[in-house]
Amino acid sequence: MKSLTLPPRRFVCVAFALAGFAAAQQAASPLKLVLSQLLVQTVTKNGKTQEEFVPVSAVHPGDVLQQSVKASNTGRQPLKNIALQLPVPANEVFMKADESVYRAQYSIDGGKTYAAAPITRKITVTENGKTVTKEVVVQPSEYTNVRWVVPTLNPSDSVTLTARFKVR
Repeated sequence: MKSLTLPPRRFVCVAFALAGFAAAQQAASPLKLVLSQLLVQTVTKNGKTQEEFVPVSAVHPGDVLQQSVKASNTGRQPLKNIALQLPVPANEVFMKADESVYRAQYSIDGGKTYAAAPITRKITVTENGKTVTKEVVVQPSEYTNVRWVVPTLNPSDSVTLTARFKVR
C-alpha cells in the first residue's frame, strides 16, 4: 500500500491556494480564517459504526480527509458576501461538502466559474455518423473547487464549513 507523508508545509500551500482568502487575510482584515484537516476513520464501538476524526500524519489511497475552514469576524462591523473556497488537492477527489448552513457551489474549471450541483456540460459525440451535442451531468469526482458564500458574518460570529476528499 502506497503511503504519502504530508509535510507541514502542505497546509501553507493549501492556504495560499485559497484564492478567495488572499484579500481577506491582510493584516488589518477583521476576517480570521483557520484551515484544518483531519483523517476520517470508521470504527465500530459497542456494535455501532461511527466516525472518528484523527490528526493526519500519513495518508493512503482510499483514505478520506475532511478539510474545514473556520471564518470568524473579529471586527466591529458585519462582513458581507464572504466567498470561502477550498480547492480539491491534486492527489485527492472531491466527495461531498457540508450544506447544512450554506449551499455549496462547485467548479470544474479550477475556480474560474461556480454553479450549484448538479453541474452539466456540453459534449460533442458522433451518433450514427452525425455530430451531436449533448448535455451531460459532471460527476462530483471531476470538481476542482468548492465554495460557499456567507451573506453576512456579524461581529464576534464564526462559521465552520467542511468538505471531504478521498486520496487517490
